[in-house]
Order: sequence, then structure tokens, then C-alpha cells
Amino acid sequence: MHQEGPEWEKKTGRPEFEYQSVTCSFSLQNQGEDIVLEGGWRVMLNPNGTGSRPFAFLLTGFSGLGAGRQFWLSVPICFVYLVALSGNCLILVVVQLHPSLQEPMYLFLSMLSLTDLGLSLSTLPTVLQIYAFGSREVSANTCLAQLFFIHTFSIMESSVLLAMAFDRFVAIRHPLRYVSALTRGRIGAIGLAIVLRGVGLHIPAPIMLKRLPYCRSRQLSHSYCLHPDVMKLACADTTPNSTYGLFVLLSTLGLDSLLIVLSYALILTTVLGIASREERSKALGTCVSHACAVLLFYTPLISLSMIHRFWKAAPGHTRILLSYLHFLVPPVLNPVVYSIKTQQVRKQIVRLFRQKNPTRLGKEPFWTPREK
Repeated sequence: MHQEGPEWEKKTGRPEFEYQSVTCSFSLQNQGEDIVLEGGWRVMLNPNGTGSRPFAFLLTGFSGLGAGRQFWLSVPICFVYLVALSGNCLILVVVQLHPSLQEPMYLFLSMLSLTDLGLSLSTLPTVLQIYAFGSREVSANTCLAQLFFIHTFSIMESSVLLAMAFDRFVAIRHPLRYVSALTRGRIGAIGLAIVLRGVGLHIPAPIMLKRLPYCRSRQLSHSYCLHPDVMKLACADTTPNSTYGLFVLLSTLGLDSLLIVLSYALILTTVLGIASREERSKALGTCVSHACAVLLFYTPLISLSMIHRFWKAAPGHTRILLSYLHFLVPPVLNPVVYSIKTQQVRKQIVRLFRQKNPTRLGKEPFWTPREK
């Protein structure tokens, strides 16, 4: 590790004392020595290391902000999270309390709210850590756990959007068989399949990342841990990780988006075959909220993927902003869109706030005249 005398200075062109301030920490793994050198040296370290200083990654926020501005930026960020959490909880409460909202469409909406809550809670800790507390360091195990939950809930949300597209297709194509085809038992089975799909596909990801040695910069590109971001910091061959990640991406988000497009093509074909113009408008109107949710989820995701692939010199704040749009905007706007565009949900939310005893909301008779 250290050579003394003129030979060292002759080989490196630098005096010996320049290397005296390098600090090292050691950990033994599998009878080998993993060494971490501060200052950008190429080293090898495994997240399983048991040294005195646990391995950690460094998160990234908006650069160029002082401590004061960064703290004040946490105020609108906290407000965004508060809106997302309260809005989705409100949807869940309304659907649970009122019997008229126990139809398949609203049960799938409850699933969407649950996945939005999970996605928000997955990104919340590290985002607040950066902007509210000024800390950017996150331990390796915490980082791997976070990326598992973020990617799992992302896949689950994509799956729920696909299920909702199928729900709209059945409701428009076979309206008389809609309720009998999508029973609560079948909807529960769909929900279980969504959970098993998301969890099962992402269990291998953190396990594979945990086995890799990391020898480059610890700096991540986002305010939370993501699979591609952590993988690129490894100093071993990441071909298996990259191949598996691509397989998961294509078999989930890629397949889901294609099936959603196919569902809407079939819906449009069915709607165009309806003779009455009023009935056509009514049928398409039931799809507006879902179409908005699909656009809110996939547009930032596709934009971020295109930037990572074709615009590698993109400013860091552009990628951070797009990642915020992808992970924060859908949980905030989905409840708003469904509250505004879905008449039944909107009426029950208004009624919930007017009700003196909200727990009796589902027990009282409900009737509203049909709007002209």
C-alpha cells in the first residue's frame, strides 16, 4: 500500500507527503480484504461489509441550493406529499363507506389509491432527509430496501391501470354482463395477482445488487434509490443485473402499456359502433379519468427513459425533475382527476364533508336525480 523513499517520488512524480492524508477502512469478507479509500480512489467494497464504517450511498437533490433555500424547498415538497397521502386516503374512505361505490370500477380505483400511497411512502423518507434535514447519506441496506418498494409499487400501479382498462372495456363492450363478469371474488383474485407479480419480479433485484462490489463514486443521480442508478456504481460485471432489469421492464411496463393501448383500440371500435351520439359520448366519458391516470403515469416515465438513453449529457436537475414528476405527480393528481371527472365519487366526497357523523354515511339511503 505504501512505498517510501525517492523511488516512490520517482515513479509517481509526486512527493511522498501528498499521500499521507489518505484514510482507509478495512473489512474482511470471505477471507479477502475490501478496502475503501476516501478521495475517489478505485477500491472494492461489498455492502455486506462488517467494518467500523458501514457502506453508504449519497443521494442527490437540486444542486446549487444553500442550506436555507433547501430547507424552504422542503415546505412545498411536504405539502405535495400531504396532498397525495390525504387525497388517496379520502378516496379509500369514500369507496369503503358508501354501498353505491362497491362496483368494480371503484374497487379498482381503491387499488390505484393503495398503490399511490405505497409509492409516496416509499420515496418520502429520503426526499425529506435531503431537503428537510440536509442529510444525503443512506445506508446500503436501506437503499436496497427502498428501491425494492419503489419498483414494486411502480409495477403494481402499472398493473392496476391495465386492470382498469380491462374494466372499462368490459363495461362498454358487455354492459349487461359487467357486474356478473367482474365479481368481488374475481377482483380480489386480480388484486392478489397484481401483488404477487410486483413482489415476485423484484425480490431478486436487491439480492443481486447486494452481492456486487462497489468501487466507484457513491453518488446516486436521484433523491431516492433506483435499480439502474445503484447498478452503475458497481465495479463487477453487471450484465446479469442489466439483463434481468430489462426483462422485468419489458414484461411489466412494456407489456402493460401495449395491452392498455389495445384495450382502448377495442373500446373505440365498440363506441364507434353505437348509433346514438349521446350514448357514445357517455361511454367515452367513463374513460376520461382512466386515460388521464395513464398519461400521468407513463408520460414522465417514457420521457425519463428517453433522456437516459439518447441525451446522456442532460443536466442533472432535468433528470431529477422528471423523476419527481413520475413519482410524485400521479399520487397527487389521480385523486383530483377522479374526484372531478367521476360524478359518483365527487358527490360522495362532498357528502362526506357535510355529514355530521361520517361513519353513518353508508347506512343512510341515497338517491340523487339524474342530471340532464
